[in-house]
Amino acid sequence: MIDGHKAIVVPAGVPVWDVDPYDPAVLTNPLDYYAELRSKGPFAYIPGYSVLACGRYEETREVFSDWERFVSSRGVGHQDFSLEEPWRPPSIVLEVDPPYHTKTRAVIERALSPRAVRNLREAFRTDAEKLIDELLEKGTFEAVEELAETYPTTVFPSAVGLQESDRRRLVDYGDMVFNAIGPDNELRRNAMVKGPDVVPWIMEQCQRERLNPDGFGAAIYAASDTGEITAEEAGLLVRSLLSAGVDTTVTVIGSALWCLANNPAQFRRLRDDPSLATWAFEETLRFTSPIHTFLRTANLDTEVSGVKIEEGTKMLCVLGSANLDEDHWPQADRFDIDRKPSDHLALGVGIHGCVGQNVARAETDAILTAIANKVGSIELAGEPVWRPNNSVHTLDRLPVTFRGR
Repeated sequence: MIDGHKAIVVPAGVPVWDVDPYDPAVLTNPLDYYAELRSKGPFAYIPGYSVLACGRYEETREVFSDWERFVSSRGVGHQDFSLEEPWRPPSIVLEVDPPYHTKTRAVIERALSPRAVRNLREAFRTDAEKLIDELLEKGTFEAVEELAETYPTTVFPSAVGLQESDRRRLVDYGDMVFNAIGPDNELRRNAMVKGPDVVPWIMEQCQRERLNPDGFGAAIYAASDTGEITAEEAGLLVRSLLSAGVDTTVTVIGSALWCLANNPAQFRRLRDDPSLATWAFEETLRFTSPIHTFLRTANLDTEVSGVKIEEGTKMLCVLGSANLDEDHWPQADRFDIDRKPSDHLALGVGIHGCVGQNVARAETDAILTAIANKVGSIELAGEPVWRPNNSVHTLDRLPVTFRGR
């Protein structure tokens, strides 16, 4: 056993690469790591973690999307849930497969239906415009804390129906959950220290009596009244919203600002045509890959691109690398909001595609549209700092200056 999963024999023809994908230097500046991983071929064996890593688009998409051969129910991190007890009850959306996944996903998809999201768009737009007006008055500000964290932790908890919101705890919970997907390293241990304060607060907010009757959470609990799911399952689904619905949106908003500040011609393109906000969001996802790495477990002996893979193998799907594969996207290292990369892997593929992506799109569209309509220029006001995280590529600080039109 290595990091809670089966140690495997290196498949024939697969290069051994003695690299640490979780080195903070790699996590904060991963481009060289991505490029070398792709150069290794379809897979590389990383002995320190006994995993097969894939970073090319085709193989990563195949492994990441084939839920029958490469399952999520044995854990999307290094632990194999068939061999070890997870640190918390597994997510009953992210860490299960059909047929159970079919039932729970149907409930959460209904709660987050396109109609439900459409009903929130006006409120999202109003809050976005108010925040951008305030930041324009300040001129120079720290964009991670004052924009990327502030906006989602204002509008999303309200949409879920939380009666109490705490920005710091919501962000810390996401940080803890996504670091926990990685190995038992210092990042994971430091994040887990927050658990005694954060987890009980999160679980309390997920209780039915703590939710307003017109939010996503109440719609999920309504399914327990009909017997479709249990009340306990409803609480776990609401918890899933809070673990996945805040941190990734915070990350993509910060990354979008970073991309636009570093590519003024692309910002001018957005400013001239605010309807491109949707594609600015998608290109940010491709270019920066908020979720840089997820794992799957081979559930049977199988083969991909001529490589034989034994049952129990942990597969390190490096989405950040796959989304920059120049064999799939010409000039992949260029941020281009006219690219329209609808087939990127940043939000998952197939049945495990991000269930809350319509909400994330609505939030980010509101922010980017408000910026396009109100902001004349975005300039870096200091050195951006990236925060190492075992699964999320996210900014820690981004000083910027907004100037009005």
